[in-house]
Amino acid sequence: MFAGLSAFPLTPMNEQGIDELAFARLIERLVAAKVNAIGALGSTGNYAYLSRTERAHVARLTVAHADGVPVMVGIGALRTRDVLGLAEDAQQAGVSAVLLAPVSYQQLTDDEVFGLYDRVTRSLSVPLCVYDNPGTTHFIFSDELHARIAQLPQVRSIKIPGVPENPGAAKARVERLRALIPSHVTIGVSGDVFGAAGLNAGCDIWYSVLGGLFPETTLAIARAALTGRRNDAVSLAAQLDPLWALFRQYGSLRVIATAAEILGLVAAPCLPLPLNTLVGDARKQLAKFLADANPACLYQTGLPESGEQ
Repeated sequence: MFAGLSAFPLTPMNEQGIDELAFARLIERLVAAKVNAIGALGSTGNYAYLSRTERAHVARLTVAHADGVPVMVGIGALRTRDVLGLAEDAQQAGVSAVLLAPVSYQQLTDDEVFGLYDRVTRSLSVPLCVYDNPGTTHFIFSDELHARIAQLPQVRSIKIPGVPENPGAAKARVERLRALIPSHVTIGVSGDVFGAAGLNAGCDIWYSVLGGLFPETTLAIARAALTGRRNDAVSLAAQLDPLWALFRQYGSLRVIATAAEILGLVAAPCLPLPLNTLVGDARKQLAKFLADANPACLYQTGLPESGEQ
């Protein structure tokens, strides 16, 4: 499950609770597209805004609707005690793997982060993916720390936050990390703007926010890169430049949530307050891109259209 495309769906919600029907439909779209894995309760899954009970429920919902597609669930929390509880809930839900970010309020040290992964992996019966996302956790992993953590039991993948734009530098970055970790630990690229570049540079898997809403698009890019058609992967990704620009300006969560609203896949509002989806010119810009996009590039052929339930 740590190769190919892992699609990270939105968890649609409002102040009254999670929209379970909409979430189930999003999962079923991923199953129909035949993604390699589903990553629930990542940053796009709004894990940080949910209670333990809600997160356990989302984990169960994902597994129930995944129809055998491997499910990975985020278990990040401020306290190790809470991470352990979330890991237990996820395993009881039947997930295939867990995703752990070093969430913090106080700045963590390398030894504290290593201690977190050491404690959690000793209690796991399923694989773990290291979630390296300094944009949300404000913790920067060194390659040396990744190497230490990769030696722990159950660690099977590292989710890195993008690669350099230059193809040579990107390849060197991936190779440098790969030389330090065991062969059974894969390297995955996140930050969708870097998806094609990361796979072309030698990453094994794309952990994709866009894949949670447009799985066929991201599958096409991933398959091109992973079968050696690097130029095709770059070309397909370039067609999404207007979307990448919005990601950079507003963040992928807001853009993906807004797209889901525009397409009628979720009801508005679909984010936990104080977060909001795009409004005004930004929303119009996204709506125009979605309306003008080449259906074969962006939309899931053979799947429900935006207004269908």
